[in-house]
Amino acid sequence: MPKNWKTYKLENIAKISGGKRMPKGQNLVEFETDHPYIRVRDMNTRTIRKSDLLYVPDSAFDKISRYTVSENDIIISVVGTIGNIAIIDGNISGANLTENCNKITELQNLDSAFLYYFLISNIGQGEITKGVVGSTQPKLPLYSIKDINLNIPPLPEQRAIASILSAIDDKIENNLAMNKTLEDMAMALYKHWFVDFGPFQEGKFIDSELGEIPEGWEVVKLEQLVEIKYGKDHKKLDTGSIPVYGSGGIMRYVDTFLYDSESVLVPRKGTLSNIFLVNQPFWSVDTMFYTKMRKENILKYTFHLLKTMKLADMDVGSAIPSLTTKLLNFLDVILPDEDVLRKFEIHVTKLYEQIWENTEENQTLTQIRDTLLPKLISGEVRLKEFEKKITVAL
Repeated sequence: MPKNWKTYKLENIAKISGGKRMPKGQNLVEFETDHPYIRVRDMNTRTIRKSDLLYVPDSAFDKISRYTVSENDIIISVVGTIGNIAIIDGNISGANLTENCNKITELQNLDSAFLYYFLISNIGQGEITKGVVGSTQPKLPLYSIKDINLNIPPLPEQRAIASILSAIDDKIENNLAMNKTLEDMAMALYKHWFVDFGPFQEGKFIDSELGEIPEGWEVVKLEQLVEIKYGKDHKKLDTGSIPVYGSGGIMRYVDTFLYDSESVLVPRKGTLSNIFLVNQPFWSVDTMFYTKMRKENILKYTFHLLKTMKLADMDVGSAIPSLTTKLLNFLDVILPDEDVLRKFEIHVTKLYEQIWENTEENQTLTQIRDTLLPKLISGEVRLKEFEKKITVAL
């Protein structure tokens, strides 16, 4: 540890407190109130997207009004997925916090962004793992968070470290936001063409099993568009550069691929609504399906088609939500004529090329951040340009 860094227990330089569950008999609502509610599942990025949140109805707020967060608070998940970290920004200041998270507030000579990066680093995650108790239902108790050890530099260097890492994350989050906009544009075009039939209203329509459709289109089974294939176990594969997809997204990178063409990936078990469009060699786990296209210009049409279908409502599982190839293969779907499919493919490919470019940039930025993070947080790499200022400050 560098000589001007100091060691603290977190409880000596911050306050740690809990969240609160919804009152008995009250449920969260989708319509917006003045009281957004943060759950563990909402903690997917450094900051939390307000658009992902559900809301506390006004009738329930009084009973949990003390359990809210403020800007620059750090929150940490303590049950279920333990060790997720997020930093509260101004967009959700005042939101209620679930009982499955704790918040870290009132920091003393500790920069909130630096604390965030410390806690997501291998050092911080090691401290978190060390504090987990229980085997049947593991949890991270409040006293374990208080007991976390931090080696930290003076405040100016903390801020300098956090500034570098934040700049990388800002670019990653900007790319994610841009991708969301591009995906929404592609879906809006799909719905305009293939749900509302906007460009075809002046033409003739015919009756079908799925209602009226433009003349020249037909209703077919999904198996006529794609071949549905099972993913495979990945545990024995070596680490490499090929992404492995599960129902939550990329899980790891391995040294070989299961399929090397564009594909639509559909969960077989678990979160059935997470559907992915992939344009590079990949591996998918055994709880996922992947698809091979049976027709030209059908990939992105199929992706949007499946995204609009309520696959979660087709669950055939008992304990675990599940889909089967038989169920998927025999779904009735609309097949537009070849010229319409070709034009749609051309239009949305421009959007997805930008999405994939942003995604590739994010992978590079993530690798840079993940390489820098432990070196900066541990003091292995120092910020030379700030050392003189830090010395003067001391």
